[in-house]
Amino acid sequence: MQDTDHFNDRVSDAPSDNWVYRILPPWLWPYAQLARWDRPIGWQLLMWPCFWSATLAANAAIGEGVYSGSLLVSHLFLYFIGAVAMRGAGCTYNDLVDHEIDMQVARTRSRPLPSGRVTRAHAKVFIGLQALVGLFVLLQFNWFTVFLGLLSLGIVALYPYAKRFTDWPQFYLGLAFSWGALMGWAGILGGLSFAAILLYAASVAWTIGYDTIYAHQDKEDDELIGVRSTARLFGDRTRAWLIGLYGLTLVLMFVAFALAGANLIAFLALLGAAGMFAWQVVRLDIEDAAQCLALFKSNNRVGLIIFFGLFLSLLFAIP
Repeated sequence: MQDTDHFNDRVSDAPSDNWVYRILPPWLWPYAQLARWDRPIGWQLLMWPCFWSATLAANAAIGEGVYSGSLLVSHLFLYFIGAVAMRGAGCTYNDLVDHEIDMQVARTRSRPLPSGRVTRAHAKVFIGLQALVGLFVLLQFNWFTVFLGLLSLGIVALYPYAKRFTDWPQFYLGLAFSWGALMGWAGILGGLSFAAILLYAASVAWTIGYDTIYAHQDKEDDELIGVRSTARLFGDRTRAWLIGLYGLTLVLMFVAFALAGANLIAFLALLGAAGMFAWQVVRLDIEDAAQCLALFKSNNRVGLIIFFGLFLSLLFAIP
């Protein structure tokens, strides 16, 4: 009976063999689920624009004679911690805002708040604790980056409501999730440049693309309860929209890399990312929820490929 109880404490769309259920005591599981620790793809996708931007800025810093390897490594570690903490806080906040909606959607009604395993008061306390970790991380950077990080809070606060007033909530998610493309550059060089802004725009286009794929899992429920999304907006034209969005991502990144002085290796990585994007477009079946989830998760590999190219570009450029 105990095993069954533990199974009932899981979330239907999360893997049941995750480390959360092997290591943490059962009373912590609902909080881990609120923060999505059992679904790392979210913090991974939040982290990659930070990693790209910091590493691209390091490439530019070599040309300016101000490169510091130790600074880059420490910043990458901080962005990892910050991505986990702030993604967790954002998901908890999103679940509070969407409490009633999540009760009406099959995929989400087993989450801790709709299922009653966590109270709203406890969820708010948990947001505060995660936000404190995020604030500690943010305060390790220069003051321009701290100010830039605080500016993102308005977008983060608005995002959960976007699905109620626009067919483009994925655009607002992109604005929030891509903010690291500005933060990484500012953390290394103390300001922004056109290359960082282009990288940010590329990340927004990428986010709209992959989250449209993700949103196809819920489009029937979304239609019933009146929730809007680009999945519903694009419908059968999703493949064509993905070609445009992913194509825009690659073009903007290409220009950003060129402006920052990245070498050939970074551009070869973009070619690898283009192959991954093409594979997603060809494989996509918007009526197959499991496949949509798998294609969405494959964007973690896209992020890794691009980062790996930028990092190798940096290593070969160091005098």
